[in-house]
Amino acid sequence: MLSGVDRPGAYIVCSKNFQSVGMTPESVEPLQDEPPTGEALTPYDRAHMALYLRMLDAHRDGADWREVVEVLFGHDPVAEPDRCRSIHDSHLARARWLSEQGYRELLRDNRR
Repeated sequence: MLSGVDRPGAYIVCSKNFQSVGMTPESVEPLQDEPPTGEALTPYDRAHMALYLRMLDAHRDGADWREVVEVLFGHDPVAEPDRCRSIHDSHLARARWLSEQGYRELLRDNRR
């Protein structure tokens, strides 16, 4: 279900679209098992904005969490099911927070 989203040039398009929110090739941080949990947008959030959006799309489309973790994070859910489930759930929760509340900070930043 997710395999069609990875195509040449996708990163470049994403980085151009998200420059206004601080996502540039230089700002990309390594993925962690758990994203930030605070009430403020972080450099990690900004660096992984496209990932959060892809997770929300995958969830909306009914993609299995195992496929999401394998495609987006590069982890094997068969070898590490507990870790992979935790990675998926914590990042999806952060993506939901961003779509419900965190985006307001992006709007404020854009007005400056």
